[in-house]
Amino acid sequence: MATLKIKNKQPASRLEEGSINQELDSMRLSEEQIRALNAQLKGIPPEEIISWAISYGKKAVVTTNFRPYEVAILHAVTDVKRDIPVIWCDTGYNTPNTYHHAEELISRLDLNIHLYVPKQTSSHRDVVMGIPDIDDPRHAEFTEQVKLEPFRRAMAEHEPDVWFTNLRKGQTALRDTLDILSLGKNGVLKVSPFYHWSDAQLDVYLKELGLPNEHNYFDPTKVLENRECGLHT
Repeated sequence: MATLKIKNKQPASRLEEGSINQELDSMRLSEEQIRALNAQLKGIPPEEIISWAISYGKKAVVTTNFRPYEVAILHAVTDVKRDIPVIWCDTGYNTPNTYHHAEELISRLDLNIHLYVPKQTSSHRDVVMGIPDIDDPRHAEFTEQVKLEPFRRAMAEHEPDVWFTNLRKGQTALRDTLDILSLGKNGVLKVSPFYHWSDAQLDVYLKELGLPNEHNYFDPTKVLENRECGLHT
């Protein structure tokens, strides 16, 4: 197995060419290697992190639910790789604002959308189950139906080795334990280029690029903003 070469000193602002020279497909990164990479990547511009990950992976995807600030990762990733598959697992319970926002971004950014929806319509589910409260034993089944199963189906079809997300520190207790790079199931490298960015920093970023944001969003599987839905656990 080849070794991952990382410079001992973190570059001040950019990834130095040749500082990381191991292709992701030829090895499964260890936790120690992930920690070393995260130390080097902190402070690096998102577009450079994205370029590196795409260069060293074979099959990259980005997932989105068009929640607030998702436009940042969608713009940044597609600016590097125009045709990257954009996986949208639509629960069927988004607000009208979210659907309008999604249509605007799909058109404006020319997103290569791959849409995955639950096998049962929301209308049917509303009759037999509704949206169970988080303390209801049926909430786990609800989450499985509207989010986890479509997500697993999407990942099984695309088989990515690099998965771009917009996870950020401070969102949930679990996400505070992660970093720019983390390992998903089956060794998929999860890449969150904006991990250390605050809402205020993203507001400036979006304003400078003239990109729209949308805060009227509802996730029926989380209910509370600081809860995990299961995709990253």
